[in-house]
Amino acid sequence: MCDTFVALGSATIDGKVIFGKNSDRPYLEKQTIVYFPRKQYTDETVLKCTHISIPQVEETHAVLLSKPSWMWGAEMGANEKNVVIGNEAIFDTKEPLGPPSLIGMDLVRLALERSSTTIQAVHIICELLETYNQGGACAEDDPTLMYHNSFLIADSNEAWVLETAGKWWIAQQIKDGFRNISNSLSIRSEYTLAKEGIVDYVLDKDYCDNRGEFNFAKCFTKGFYQTPSRYSREGWGNYLLQLNSGNIGPKIMMEILRDHYGGICMHGAFRTTASQVSYLSRKNTIHWMTGSPHPCVSFFKPFVVPRQNQPIEIDIFSQRDNLNLLEKQAIIQELHSFEQELIQSIQNIIQTDNWLMKDIQTLTQEALKREYSLISA
Repeated sequence: MCDTFVALGSATIDGKVIFGKNSDRPYLEKQTIVYFPRKQYTDETVLKCTHISIPQVEETHAVLLSKPSWMWGAEMGANEKNVVIGNEAIFDTKEPLGPPSLIGMDLVRLALERSSTTIQAVHIICELLETYNQGGACAEDDPTLMYHNSFLIADSNEAWVLETAGKWWIAQQIKDGFRNISNSLSIRSEYTLAKEGIVDYVLDKDYCDNRGEFNFAKCFTKGFYQTPSRYSREGWGNYLLQLNSGNIGPKIMMEILRDHYGGICMHGAFRTTASQVSYLSRKNTIHWMTGSPHPCVSFFKPFVVPRQNQPIEIDIFSQRDNLNLLEKQAIIQELHSFEQELIQSIQNIIQTDNWLMKDIQTLTQEALKREYSLISA
């Protein structure tokens, strides 16, 4: 379970692109914030993904990821070219999953490492999907947890929703306004790109009766299909975006990710194990990550994709493992108060023409120290 959001243009407070995602995963699964630098490879290099190996490309971009520690792939993240991606599990499609191959989290990381724009990321995921298919266990201790995937991809110019069923895919470009995806197919009759032959395929399979009725979500959804109501997670998330349209910035997106009424901030056997909000601009992109469960009690810390040659891993999850912040209201209030100070400080910094990456990195280190100090006391 996950929820992913994007707002751009007229929907945001300053015309920039705001991305947000909650990663909902098994309760005990650890998720860390990691950085991998840009790297070059030889033609013979083989890349070991979560379940299969594939040829490596000549050069990969630097990436900042929020990833389950046991797998190669990532739930969400960003690269040095200001591309961000989050994926969603899709369970109820008519297409069978293939044998163990690439999982959705592998496709997220592969696209971030290899793409410079949203449309390039779309093409990379689709090419990998058509070459290797998708399949395999998506949880460390549960080999039965397998699913298809949808993706929300954004950069400082636009966003795309890419949805899949087996090797079949469809994509929708978003140039203005807002969009969100949850754990069901959401592209219906309005789309920008699709796998060649998709309409003929659904007719041959009797997924729909005629060409005029082609609706990707309806055709590929198993069982009874209906448009999500406001009280589904997808519908409620869309309502929150609509309610805040014109004013959406990092603060509003964090509030949406903390919503309990619609189940966006998830508690239970599956819970929100990490969250990300990204402010995407050509000159001053900032990523806010929790690296810890439950955004309602977590602290969004600011990050930029660093320029250094060594990998970094930030493990906040383990630091909080024995601390039930749901019962520590004073700590929560202090962290959230500091979070608001950071949002304002960074807004002041990026409004200047001579802001430096080291200014944000200093605030990042201060934020991490503050969090570690409070949760260790």
